[in-house]
Amino acid sequence: MFVILFKIAIIFVMKKETLQKHTKIANDIMFYIYTHIDIDINLAELSQMVGLSTFHMHRVFKNVFGKNIYESIKSIRLQKAASLLLTNAHSTISEIAHECGYASHSSFIKAFKDRFGFTPKEWRNGAYKEYSNSILSASNIPLEVACDFSNLRVEIVKMEAMQSYYIRNKGYNDEVKKRWQKLYTLVLSNEIQEYQQVALLHDNPTITPLDECQYIACLVTDEAIDILDKKIPKFTISGGVYAKFRFQGYGDDLLQLIHWVNHVWLIENDYETTTKPSYIIYHQNNYLNENNYFDVSYYISVDF
Repeated sequence: MFVILFKIAIIFVMKKETLQKHTKIANDIMFYIYTHIDIDINLAELSQMVGLSTFHMHRVFKNVFGKNIYESIKSIRLQKAASLLLTNAHSTISEIAHECGYASHSSFIKAFKDRFGFTPKEWRNGAYKEYSNSILSASNIPLEVACDFSNLRVEIVKMEAMQSYYIRNKGYNDEVKKRWQKLYTLVLSNEIQEYQQVALLHDNPTITPLDECQYIACLVTDEAIDILDKKIPKFTISGGVYAKFRFQGYGDDLLQLIHWVNHVWLIENDYETTTKPSYIIYHQNNYLNENNYFDVSYYISVDF
């Protein structure tokens, strides 16, 4: 009996280790896609980078994320383009298509209309409002901005790159709280004193349905490196020039801020953004307190 139980325990550990390995590989692939969305992504080279055959790489990715790599690349490119069409008023449609990895203007227009129901020109000329409002309504978020952002302090800052340990979550949902609780468990159990809680937002949640958004809960620290390296994957949050917005509120107020920054502030102040993801540094994390209160600095990459 003891031998049987021991063998079962060994199998369980091996399966857990395999699952962790596959999850890390899939996350590395997803991160690579987001950070190389402006180029032709060579899947053969990508499979070599992660140490798997192309067939096995596709299978691992789909098992973790529920869709294949080709679908993910296409979806991310179009989401980025939809956002840039609104914020980068001085860029032509062809320039934005190229920045999001499309070599052909005509193929971009067709793919965009298939995805959003409007041509890029129609989208830029106001059709995005209908699409964005449908996303906010489906998420039970008020269409009218309830918060007053007129006196919000904005700084233009140069941020250094940050090494972060992370747990990825698909969607803005109740699972996000569990991700933060796991990271906080690591903080407490390893007695980490100096750290920052950062949320990396690959997608614009007023353009991309909330259940499709990639929300990444990150722990930025120089402590307990060996321990964390064994537990969770890591990546680098890009440095560069960002607009910084310090804001306090409750729950969905944060989505209202993101909506206002992307659809109002960038346009009114004649800034453009880039394909770098925006991120949030939590001074108080609403997912880790009972009253849902947050105090954050929201950073969005800007160019002029």
